[in-house]
Amino acid sequence: MRWARIALALAVAALVTAAAAASKPSASLQIHFPVRPDRVPAGIHKIRHIVIIMQENRSFDNYFGTYPGADGIPLRHGHPAVCVPDPRRHRCVKPYHDRRDFNYGGPHDAGADVADINHGKMNGFIAQQQRAMARCHCGTVTPPNDVVGYHTGKELPNYWTYARDFVLQDHMFQSDASWSLVSHLYLVSLWSAYCRRHAPSSCRDALERPSNPPGWGPHPTSKPPKYAWTDLTYLLHKHHISWRYYIFRGNEPDCETNTNLSCRPTTQAPRTSAVWNPLRYFDTVRQDHELNDIQSVHHFFAAAARGSLPAVSWIMPNQGVSEHPFTLISRGQTYVTGLVNTIMQSPEWKSTAIFITWDDWGGFYDHLRPPRVDGNGYGLQVPGLMISPYARRGFIDHQVLSFDAYAKFIEDDFLGRQRLNPRTDGRPDPRPDVREDAPQLGSLIKEFNFKQRPRKPVILPVVPKTDLIEP
Repeated sequence: MRWARIALALAVAALVTAAAAASKPSASLQIHFPVRPDRVPAGIHKIRHIVIIMQENRSFDNYFGTYPGADGIPLRHGHPAVCVPDPRRHRCVKPYHDRRDFNYGGPHDAGADVADINHGKMNGFIAQQQRAMARCHCGTVTPPNDVVGYHTGKELPNYWTYARDFVLQDHMFQSDASWSLVSHLYLVSLWSAYCRRHAPSSCRDALERPSNPPGWGPHPTSKPPKYAWTDLTYLLHKHHISWRYYIFRGNEPDCETNTNLSCRPTTQAPRTSAVWNPLRYFDTVRQDHELNDIQSVHHFFAAAARGSLPAVSWIMPNQGVSEHPFTLISRGQTYVTGLVNTIMQSPEWKSTAIFITWDDWGGFYDHLRPPRVDGNGYGLQVPGLMISPYARRGFIDHQVLSFDAYAKFIEDDFLGRQRLNPRTDGRPDPRPDVREDAPQLGSLIKEFNFKQRPRKPVILPVVPKTDLIEP
């Protein structure tokens, strides 16, 4: 497996080398959150490129639960002070150090969110995993309750180095309390809805079942979904701000609603149907003739090498490098390190902010009960990192954050603080609130020191030495 990671590293390097060579609101509308007069420092405009890297299916406690100074797994005398019931063995299991590169995880749909949280007891994780394993075509292997396992800096040296050298977010919550499609919809539009027509007014809340892409769900269809509400690219286009949505060609492992742990992978690419690639179905993207802004990740490497990154980039993995259970953690860390190294070596490093997160908790244990924002979220806590030459060194951000904070930062930097607000954005959809102005939501601006001299890159080995146990 180490050779596979080396091959991946070489593939990343080859991409970089090749790139260099190629050089009025509806009656039902309710807005609950007031706009807060937060001050935006002028220094934010030193950031001219925002890159959001989204990986898959990890809770904060699974990756950073024992990180020094972070709000992680409750400890007593250095040992976990909490435990999670194992209904099959009639015992309680404490979080344990898991060195395995391969994890099973658990279900991560809206029902699993409610069951895992269990009225704030945060103790349903093992029961949910066991129920899912009973339905899973996973052979005869029984996972050792790995949903309560945690990894340390010995397994995740590069991620922990980014935390030490830049910013770790220890209260980053998934925007929604549901599965991957919903999470990716929230990432780019701050809402998930089911639309009866290609009209924003026809859309209604859909926490669990928005329209699926062709071929997805228990009743697959070849018809494309109707995503008629407003997404962030609409505002970016309106303000002449460049964007790209980069997706790594390959397989996507997620199942219909993520109640299953295993199913047939679905192929993904810029022009294919995939739950990690929802922008291609938004009416605004098609009406603005911006389908070509959804591209292969190869184009990201080319843009970075040329010094021509767009103002806003989202980068999605494929199955092999996603860190989604049933794939290797090490490959994901190698892939993300390659992305970060590429940006750091780009002419545009000094004007870039990189945000790294994971789309949902993947069924893994987390000790924090999520705050409630509206009927849709927040979901469980996920890891969050910020890397920038203006990042505060070794800063642990304890603010309540969600993926909505990325949109808020983009709007503050590039859009004159305009929000995805149906009262002001020109496309009145019936979304329940203006997520960026939720009173609970912190500001990513606090993670920066725009008065400091831009920091030098921290180039890390793409195949770091770890104590991960290979399967």
